[in-house]
Order: sequence, then C-alpha cells, then structure tokens
Amino acid sequence: MSAPLRVKLFADGADLASMLELHRNPAIQGFTTNPTLMRKAGIADYEAFARDVLAVIRDRPISFEVFSDEWPEMARQAERIASWGENVYVKVPVTNTRGETAAPLIRSLSAAGTRLNVTALMTVDQVRTVCEALVPGTPACVSVFAGRIADTGRDPVPVMQEALAIISRHPGVELIWASPRELLNVVQASEIGCHIITATPDILAKLPTLGKDLTQFSLETVKMFFEDGRKAGFTLAARDARSANAPAS
Repeated sequence: MSAPLRVKLFADGADLASMLELHRNPAIQGFTTNPTLMRKAGIADYEAFARDVLAVIRDRPISFEVFSDEWPEMARQAERIASWGENVYVKVPVTNTRGETAAPLIRSLSAAGTRLNVTALMTVDQVRTVCEALVPGTPACVSVFAGRIADTGRDPVPVMQEALAIISRHPGVELIWASPRELLNVVQASEIGCHIITATPDILAKLPTLGKDLTQFSLETVKMFFEDGRKAGFTLAARDARSANAPAS
C-alpha cells in the first residue's frame, strides 16, 4: 500500500447485512444512506430499518435523510430522526425540488443542536451558503457530490479544494467527498485533506489493491482470463489446411 489514507471512510448503502458486516471493520468510521438506496434495497418501513441498524451501530456516526419536499414537514422529520440516537446525523438536501434553498431550515435545525449532513451539493456557491447557515458549535457535514461532478466531464478536485478552503473557516464542519466512482477518488480525497469520503461496498472491496505492484496485478489478470476461459470450456475446432487455404466461393 502507498501512504496511509488521511480521509475517513464512510460506508454508503442500505443493505442491513452489509452494513452490519462493515461495522465489524474498524477501517469504516461511519455510515450514510439515502431514500434512493433504501428503495433499491426494498426497505418498506423507514423507521424500523433505521432502528434495526442503530441497535448495532451505536459507536459511529450514521446519516438518515428526510424525504419530504416541504419545509415544515422536513423540520418535523428531522426532529424525529435526530431522536433515534446520539450518533445520528440528519441528512437535509441543499434545496427542495423547486430549487429553493434549505438555508433557513439548516440554520434553524443547527441552532437547535441537530447534527446535520447537508447533501447533494455540487457548486462552491452552495458550499458557501450552507456554511453560512450552519450555527457554530453544532457538528455538521457538507456532502459535495464529486462523483456526479465528474459525470459531467468536469474535474471535481478543484471544486473539492475550494470547498475545503471554505469549510476550514467553520470549526466543527467536515467535508464529505460523496458519490465516488472509483478507488482513485479515495486517494484524491486523502491527498487534498478531505475529511470524509463515502463509498459503496464495491469500492470498499477494492481497498486491498491500493499501491499494489502493477506487474503482479498484470499477471493476476492474465491468470484470471486464462482460468475463466478454461472454466467456460471454450474450444476452437482446428480447420482443415486445404479448406483454410481454399478461395471463398
């Protein structure tokens, strides 16, 4: 492995078995989920799922997201979610579906002592607005979706560096590199000093390859192709030399 990672690894998902398995790994320092992941996992009862998770994961931060589009209901849901445990962070989107800023809600919840994870940010201006709304003294995370920025063909690293510079002026606030697309993103997040990166189990499974010898990795890849071809039973029949050289009709 190369230099030790300076970024905290948070597991992103909504599969209970996978979350509990990852909880046994001390390298995983927190957890996040969202309504989309929960829907894909077939979760029908939001609170029952959350309480099942929190019955085991009590020693590390974990984020659960509000799912309303109206500010009063978001506030009510946030209060309910926050009551589930001391390690719970409430995820609040940076805007509602009408594009209206969540800054007033963020300010109100933060002032009440609610730990927040403000999510779905993609611009430096959004980071600035959110940080100005957060009340000093209440822990909070700001999730910038670097992976989705990259999906547009833009390099997310400069955005994340600017975000980090803004957040550094707000004690108690941590920057999350959200929605990574590959293991390289973990290294990038670590190199710029990002506080946290969320990663799905498929990316976390690649951690043992960090810093791996490339010649060895190449040989392992060749062996994989060979073994898969052998196990598949592929054959190519030998062609008769005369028919191979015969002109096409």
